[in-house]
Amino acid sequence: MRTICRAIKLNPSTYYAARKTKLSKRALENQVLRIAILNIYLTAKKRFGAYKINNKLREQGLFISIGKCYRLLASMDLPTIYTQKPTFKRNIASNDLECPDLIKRNFKADAPNKAWVSDITYVKLNGKFAYICVIIDLFARKVIAYTSRQNMKKELVMDTLLKALKKRNFPKDVIFHSDRGSQYTSKQFRQMIDQYDLKQSFSRPGCPYDNAVAESFFRYLKQGELNRKTFADIKELEFSIFEYIESYYNAYNPHSFNNGLTPNAAEQDYFSKAKIYINSPGY
Repeated sequence: MRTICRAIKLNPSTYYAARKTKLSKRALENQVLRIAILNIYLTAKKRFGAYKINNKLREQGLFISIGKCYRLLASMDLPTIYTQKPTFKRNIASNDLECPDLIKRNFKADAPNKAWVSDITYVKLNGKFAYICVIIDLFARKVIAYTSRQNMKKELVMDTLLKALKKRNFPKDVIFHSDRGSQYTSKQFRQMIDQYDLKQSFSRPGCPYDNAVAESFFRYLKQGELNRKTFADIKELEFSIFEYIESYYNAYNPHSFNNGLTPNAAEQDYFSKAKIYINSPGY
């Protein structure tokens, strides 16, 4: 032990004094909390801040204030994630196209499959670019379909929409909201919208706030996953997106819109309550 103390330039008497010192009740409680915080932080792959960590602590029966959570997190000196969102010039459809905005920045739905939003982003892939399309159900902010390709032709959004329709058992009269990118305004895609009895909705030209939910999702996807890695091929990218959406975003990430519930849990809660209501007497 004396050899170790010399190596780390610590007086042996300091070490032995520390061993004899009993920690206070508060110090022991803080140690337990720091261990729980570290486990949550690592499970989320360094993506959580104090707010979401505090939410997960409550799920474990550890109730502390958000201020204390901030202080404990700061004392642990864990690295934070920050990346700047890159700009991306889109192909915008002609203003002469009939493009009604059925959402009008009211990003709320009273049930699943009432309104979906979609967008496309890009990421570097082995010196080139790959493109990602997602569709999000506004009810619980759940990502219900996603596709990645090495081109951004209309088939990218058409295939993603077909995935969403199959996963949701082909619902009718869903509002499908997007920007005016050429993929969404193409003749083939609009025919597909009509074929499946959907209602197409568009953002105003050059106004990302009209599609803020999809824009926000891509911001955190890049910040929490894509910008932290390099990808050799499309398969690596697809696996990374799959892991982020299915294991983290939909299943583990507490969403502020859902009052701290994950998108999966918010939907399950809705269907559970709906089943009780439908089976209740007098319905």
